[in-house]
Amino acid sequence: MAQVMEFKLPDLGEGLTEAEIVRWLVAVGDVVAIDQPVVEVETAKAMVEVPCPYGGVVTARFGEEGTELPVGAPLITVAVGAASLPQAPAAQAAEAEGSGNVPRPLIGYGEDHSRPARRRRVRPVTAAVSAPVVAAPVAPAVPVAPAVVAGPVPVISPLVRKLAKDGGLDLRALTGSGPEGLILRADVEAALAALRAPEQAPVAAAAPAVAARGERIPLKGVRGAVAEKLSRSRREIPDATCWVDADATELMAARAAMNAVGGPKISVLALLARICTAALARYPELNSTVDLAAKEIVRLPSVHLGFAAQTERGLVVPVVRDAQHRNPESLSAEFARLTELARAGKLAPADLTGGTFTLNNYGVFGVDGSTPIINHPEAAMLGVGRIIDKPWVHEGQLAVRKVVQLSLTFDHRVCDGGTAGGFLRYVADCVESPAVLLRSL
Repeated sequence: MAQVMEFKLPDLGEGLTEAEIVRWLVAVGDVVAIDQPVVEVETAKAMVEVPCPYGGVVTARFGEEGTELPVGAPLITVAVGAASLPQAPAAQAAEAEGSGNVPRPLIGYGEDHSRPARRRRVRPVTAAVSAPVVAAPVAPAVPVAPAVVAGPVPVISPLVRKLAKDGGLDLRALTGSGPEGLILRADVEAALAALRAPEQAPVAAAAPAVAARGERIPLKGVRGAVAEKLSRSRREIPDATCWVDADATELMAARAAMNAVGGPKISVLALLARICTAALARYPELNSTVDLAAKEIVRLPSVHLGFAAQTERGLVVPVVRDAQHRNPESLSAEFARLTELARAGKLAPADLTGGTFTLNNYGVFGVDGSTPIINHPEAAMLGVGRIIDKPWVHEGQLAVRKVVQLSLTFDHRVCDGGTAGGFLRYVADCVESPAVLLRSL
């Protein structure tokens, strides 16, 4: 006999608590295979296709495109078993391999052994399965309030609980619009809006013209994540910035010589990244983070180098793991790979987290200098302006040289100005005379 398996929105990694449905990849009635992507969602870090661990017939989808769902909320239900599958041989083959109805870890997520295993709800399929079960989210026409009062409040998301608590709202008084009376974020927001409506009505009536002006863009997805991270950095980190102009003529000549011998091309960003890793080996204070709870500075053993990349979805900071072990050729290849994934919107959450130091090449925008905001919870960021021809005194003579401005923004809690100045001066020395770098290789 077929069984209905409920698949919930999984934890997509690194503390993400919700995701927005961008596009459904299956419809009710479709037959899906194990680990087939069923929905494309956008988190605060990346666009992700979510695979389903069950094979069978889709009987319901929860949420329309554009809806935000908390982690743990139902995504779809799938009828699993020979009775529900038109192609019985394929289903039997899958069961013969041991897949069957046993929950499997999602591809790309792995098993999470830190949490106790939860039993998935299994419901026998009845004749109603073939009926349009899509209406499941709208089903709470039956009064659910008495059952809610008698038992625990049907809320999955801690965000929903906090939202209700901050607004002074009793969740037991609400009837959820989610499956089986689940109280969703939209339910709480609607209830709070109804409570505030009498207070806001006079204001709205007094100035309707003001409310109509301007375009309102929701701060969510990548833009919302960037806004929150930069705001937190400004709130928590007492940052300071120092900068210096450097003659990059010799660095550009060294790059041209490297690329002239054949093989993969070396980018300027890769050379600057290699200089950064050498500088961080000399000044490890800048490859650290501050643990506010423990009141400790944590110096990190590996350099996970982030670099700013502008995409159609906004600014993202992919991370090159263990950059201190890579040479310029390897760094160039990794920068190219991550940039391509970023522009295609296919970066995994793991590619965007865990950075310890950031390299920001804002020279690509045609500007000379900047005072960048530190990428929280890191301790420093090196900014690089455009490399342009300028008059420069070289060996006692005025000459036209290729000049770049370097700026370092650092967390003053992890070091003093002497350390930051020493780091920046070493970077500038390597830019002006790449042979300096050979001493540390």
